[in-house]
Amino acid sequence: MPMNVLIMDDSTTMRKIVRKTLRQPGLELGDVHEAGDGYEGLHVIASQPIDVILSDINMPNMNGIEFLEKLSELKLQRPVAIVMITTEGTDDLVQGAMDRGAGGYVKKPFTPQDVQKAIGAAVRKARAAS
Repeated sequence: MPMNVLIMDDSTTMRKIVRKTLRQPGLELGDVHEAGDGYEGLHVIASQPIDVILSDINMPNMNGIEFLEKLSELKLQRPVAIVMITTEGTDDLVQGAMDRGAGGYVKKPFTPQDVQKAIGAAVRKARAAS
């Protein structure tokens, strides 16, 4: 079943790289949406059915951790798999994202296989939690 994806990163270039990475064999994609920060991401989620979120942590206005906190307050009708893709890699930050609902974590720079593996783990975690 195709997955609708939301890519959140304040860098247009990084969103393009992630989008291209998703076009690799092995992922069945539906619609792919983009947002430059957590506020834009919340707007997309309110108007589109999203299955997978790939989010940076460091973004202006609302960062990835703040986004996870706001997202947890919403009563979503479907499970959403969340993967953090970021340059940040401290154990505390990774654990904080996982504690707030992220199901996977990929550090930049990444390979397509890193992203696919993290999406698979996050989808399994989201389905198990629903």
